[in-house]
Amino acid sequence: MLSSQVTPISRLKADAATLLKRLAEDREPLIVTQNGEARAVVQDIRSWEETQETLALLKLLALGEQDIEAGRTQPLAEALAELAR
Repeated sequence: MLSSQVTPISRLKADAATLLKRLAEDREPLIVTQNGEARAVVQDIRSWEETQETLALLKLLALGEQDIEAGRTQPLAEALAELAR
């Protein structure tokens, strides 16, 4: 539930260790508010690393699609022969 993942910055300051422990256990991001407005999202390191890996793979896919659209392709046999050299 999203509402349980929202905390004011004052609570983050006062109870950081507990909140960090909860982040690591639940692996759910925490939305930090300031003056009632969402200002930041805090997440555990494993989730952040997984997100970065996913973004890198998506970028590679997008670059591959751009190459295909631009005609920068070659038959598999040619690519394999080039790699073998």
